[in-house]
Amino acid sequence: MFFRQLATREASLSYFFGCAGMGKAVAIDVVAGDEDWFVEEARRANVIVTHVVDTHVHADHYSGGRALARMLGAPYCLHESALSLVRFPFEPLRDSAVLDVGNVKIEVLHTPGHTTDSVCLLVTDRRRGDAPWFVITGDTLFVGSTGRPDLAGRENEMAALLYDSLHARLLPLPDEIEIFPGHQAGSACGAGLSGKPSSTLGFEKRWNPALSMDKPSFIAHVTKDIPQRPADMARIIDTNLAA
Repeated sequence: MFFRQLATREASLSYFFGCAGMGKAVAIDVVAGDEDWFVEEARRANVIVTHVVDTHVHADHYSGGRALARMLGAPYCLHESALSLVRFPFEPLRDSAVLDVGNVKIEVLHTPGHTTDSVCLLVTDRRRGDAPWFVITGDTLFVGSTGRPDLAGRENEMAALLYDSLHARLLPLPDEIEIFPGHQAGSACGAGLSGKPSSTLGFEKRWNPALSMDKPSFIAHVTKDIPQRPADMARIIDTNLAA
């Protein structure tokens, strides 16, 4: 298995990984303007991109996912709940669906809370074994923090969903699972993010304060000091939804 993490604009983190032996790869959370980097990485690795995935409809940056998918002739993917939001066709991802990327298997975990369509991607390298290795957490779980719950305008309701997603889908996973989030320090998508671009679930359970709270305390915590919204958020969202 090969793995690339790309630090890009708006403190975003994008991912390109897959199975070199069988020549397949996926691109995750591509930021507009970075498409050529993924094309070049695919050429260098001699792989075909089987899926281009956004972990949710982004509000802080313009997505390059659809453009990259067109360039490579790959399907562009969002969670199926985004069908009611976007104005273009895409390949819908269902909860618990598994993407087959050669020896790499990616399980889709629907984790609403930051947005209604948020997903995390649980990754297993079958050449290492049958146990999952890491999870791409998008804007659901960051190093030292969690995603902001207010983008849909129902922050208490969304914070409750986020708590349920964390405790039902991520925290039951083994402590040794690595986490790779969608942002690091400097992003407006959460408060108190670490500058470290990865962690483990066990470390976050021990040191991420939001993960040890009961539900009412969590809701109060994540709705208290919400960062200011990006000035052009409405335009970014409209562009990412537009046909």
